[in-house]
Amino acid sequence: MADTEKACIVLANGQVFEGKSFGSSGVITGEAVFTTGMNGYIETLTDPSYYGQIVTQTFPLIGNYGLIPADFESSKIHVRGYIVRSWCENPSNFRKENTIDTWLKAQNIIGLYDIDTRALTKVLREAGVMNAMIISGNSDEAQAAFSALNNESEKAVLLNKIRSYKIEKAVETVTCDAVKVEKDAQTVFQESSAYRAVPVRADGTKVNDSEEAMRDGKGKKVVLWDFGAKANIRRELLKRGLEVITLPCTATAKDIMEVQPDGVMLSNGPGDPSDNVGIIEEIKKLLQEDVAIFGICLGHQLLALAKGAKTSKLKYGHRGANQPVKHLSTGRVYISSQNHGYAVENDTLPKDAVLSFVNTNDGTCEGITYTDTPSFSVQFHPEAASGPLDTGFLFDEFVRLINNHDYFKDFKTPYQRVDAIKTFSETIKHTKQPRAAS
Repeated sequence: MADTEKACIVLANGQVFEGKSFGSSGVITGEAVFTTGMNGYIETLTDPSYYGQIVTQTFPLIGNYGLIPADFESSKIHVRGYIVRSWCENPSNFRKENTIDTWLKAQNIIGLYDIDTRALTKVLREAGVMNAMIISGNSDEAQAAFSALNNESEKAVLLNKIRSYKIEKAVETVTCDAVKVEKDAQTVFQESSAYRAVPVRADGTKVNDSEEAMRDGKGKKVVLWDFGAKANIRRELLKRGLEVITLPCTATAKDIMEVQPDGVMLSNGPGDPSDNVGIIEEIKKLLQEDVAIFGICLGHQLLALAKGAKTSKLKYGHRGANQPVKHLSTGRVYISSQNHGYAVENDTLPKDAVLSFVNTNDGTCEGITYTDTPSFSVQFHPEAASGPLDTGFLFDEFVRLINNHDYFKDFKTPYQRVDAIKTFSETIKHTKQPRAAS
């Protein structure tokens, strides 16, 4: 490794983990979280849902395949800071364009490595996510922060500053960033088919022919309501022949309906879902229109809030490409990719909401189908190819709902009701992730 500068992370509880600096240097405060994916670090860094967070990778070696711009989920890095056990100085991949260190420096993102990420993860798992500060380099600000750690009264002031950090205006800050990496439908399909990332049916068979894959979606228009959308959501819609129009988070239900869409995609995004009061009110108005709705991650939570359910913060969230979810209508378990710190509370779902997926680790809500409106949602990311392509069929479900608004109305029987899940939840109480302290 090249010469490195001193660096550390200071947690809000006072614990300090010393390491070395990579990427940019300076002082940054954010919410410390961990993600368990073995790969996908490019997607993690460019996922707008990580806005405001200092991300720790639990997998020990990051950067093996370098920087690949074609895999970006948005045009830039959104994390506040980045922590790894070690990073690869000499990546090997025919698509790579640079190293992760060079990329972080170019985007002024502070990195920290050579710390015990396993120990840090255990702290966050047991105590819950908490604010933290990364101090790195030789700037006056960094040196003052390092000095404060050695003085009890000054450290108390520093910890108060860390604890007071709050992620604000998250959705407004990241909306429509992924638009900058958008491509047309045919290009998307051709590039995806080169790596066999084509649409996959529920039975697991791949649709390699673009005409066949796009047949049912041709002539249909979808608004991607962008709360911090990952680019791959748009790609999956395009692969199915849908015309996609991206609108910012500030759009109203009236703005959306003026486009005359056949469907609306509520995207993923960062922050506390309950902070988005105005968006929730607009979703309520949208639910009065005759339009199909599909929500992913934050979109799933916002749709549930608009329908009268409640959300709460998880102790340490679900972040990574190895989260198991159970499809209640079939009993099948899928491995999903997730990135969220909040969950819809199972026992607050309204009468016409059917719990469709649950997390098999802790029983939390992972999907809802609504039988009184043409709408459904999932907490995980079906576009993220973690299984690798298991739950991509949900985009086909969206196309079917667009073409037949009664598609889910007969699903009351095969989909287990909220009451039916209580027995399942009881069996996994010993592994259930506790809610964060309020």
